[in-house]
Amino acid sequence: MELTDAIDLGREAMMIALVISAPVLIAGLVVGLLIGLLQALTQVQEHAVSFVPKLVAMVLVLVFCMPWLLSQLVEYTRELIANIPNTL
Repeated sequence: MELTDAIDLGREAMMIALVISAPVLIAGLVVGLLIGLLQALTQVQEHAVSFVPKLVAMVLVLVFCMPWLLSQLVEYTRELIANIPNTL
């Protein structure tokens, strides 16, 4: 295995990890910003108020995106396993 092959495998693994985690992280970011804005407007500074909606939103996005996320992961794994003979 060449050094460039190992770098390409690492790069692809990081990209698939980014693609898989992006929907959940973006949902948490958006809900966190909205709750933060609401807390700033109402001057309610309770940490549980911001934590629970973010958690619920992230779980809902994870539930709705799970089939797509799993298909991306399975596709990457199939490609990785299929290329084992080429990399040896």
